Parts: sequence; C-alpha cells; structure tokens
Amino acid sequence: MQLTLTTPRLILRPFTVSDAADVHVLVSAREVAALAANIPHPYQQGMAERWIATHESAYTTGLGVTFAITQRADERLCGAINFVIDPDHHNAELGYWIGLPYWNQGYAKEAARELIQYGFSHLDLYRIYASHLGQNLASGRVMQKVGMHYEGCLRQHLLKWGVYDDVIYYGVIRNDFSA
Repeated sequence: MQLTLTTPRLILRPFTVSDAADVHVLVSAREVAALAANIPHPYQQGMAERWIATHESAYTTGLGVTFAITQRADERLCGAINFVIDPDHHNAELGYWIGLPYWNQGYAKEAARELIQYGFSHLDLYRIYASHLGQNLASGRVMQKVGMHYEGCLRQHLLKWGVYDDVIYYGVIRNDFSA
C-alpha cells in the first residue's frame, strides 16, 4: 500500500477518484498546461478519472508513484507530484504540477524535497532527474532549491502549441543529496 508523506504544510497522499473534479479544475487553467510538457489544453472531461486510474498499477508494478499534494490545514488539493521509475537502473524521473491559485507559495519545493528524500530512502533510487520547458524558469528554480544540478539543455526539443521549446534537465544522485 502506498504511503502518505507529510511535510510542515503538506500531505502527499494517493489520489482517489473523488479528487477528479478538483484535478480537472486545476489543470484546466491554460497557464498550468502551458508550462507542462504533457498536460493537454483544453483538458477534457474524464481525463482526470482515467489518469487517476493508472496510479495503482504503476505503483504495484514498481514503475511509478503519484501523490496528490494537499494542504495540511484543510486537505485542499493544490497539485500533484510523481516518479516514473526505471527499476533496472535505480533511477526515476520527477514530475509535478501546481494549480494556479497555489503558485509562488513554495509548495512545489516542499513536496519535491520530500519526494526526493522518499525516493532515496524508501525506493532505493540512486539517481533522480527532472526536466522543465525552457519558458518555465520557476520550475528550474524549484529543481535547484531541492539540490538538483543542471545537466543540460535539449534545444528546441519539444513542440508545444506550435512553438518549439527547450527542455532543460536537472538531476541528483543519492550521495549528493545526502551530503
């Protein structure tokens, strides 16, 4: 069974189907979709339910883990954070999104730091990496603040809404994070 993680301000817990309506509202914001490589816009009805339905099998097969980011004070959903795990190489790709009403409050940093710690201590990961679109400088700052190091840029690698954008990579290995 997937654990629930806590930080001073957040609870990271498994998603439930009852979260689907809130997910839909948060990721339907054009601003959120614009900064994420894999969130479509418009976000169609039923997409949240289908996405949530994939979480359990990813977790039970060891290929991924996804958490709802909720506020500790009122349990309000404010985003999501996940790992896509490559068990053969003991690494995982970190991904996250935060709903527009919760931007600039440090939630992505707080959740990412907790998930990275969980990945190294409980999932036996050796390396964790993440990427962001070139236009999403805030996400790059989050990655830096949680101890990830710049690893490179894939220039104009992704076509998003008719415009090519860079994809910037960051990573951290267990020994560097523990230090």
